[in-house]
Amino acid sequence: MLFGLIDRASNAGPLKTALDASVQRTRVISDRVAQASVNNGDGFRMNAKAGDLVPPSNDINIEDEMVALGDEGLRFQATARLLEKTYQSLRSAIKGAN
Repeated sequence: MLFGLIDRASNAGPLKTALDASVQRTRVISDRVAQASVNNGDGFRMNAKAGDLVPPSNDINIEDEMVALGDEGLRFQATARLLEKTYQSLRSAIKGAN
């Protein structure tokens, strides 16, 4: 078997690693946004007595976190497109160019 051929012949390995890291960063940002919306960080909840949302107890800036989330989404899409082109190049090389 030709183990590791794709990693040696292309940059697919580092691109896959970058995608995994991007997913992890997105989860961290999403967790911070969710925790910023509640008093104790357990998720979204309503104040039972007043019926209004419980104000955030920490100083996380939701706007900054949402900008970071959008930025991470763009990075993920760009990396995914690069990986797609890498695989397309490998398929073309294996099939042979006409």
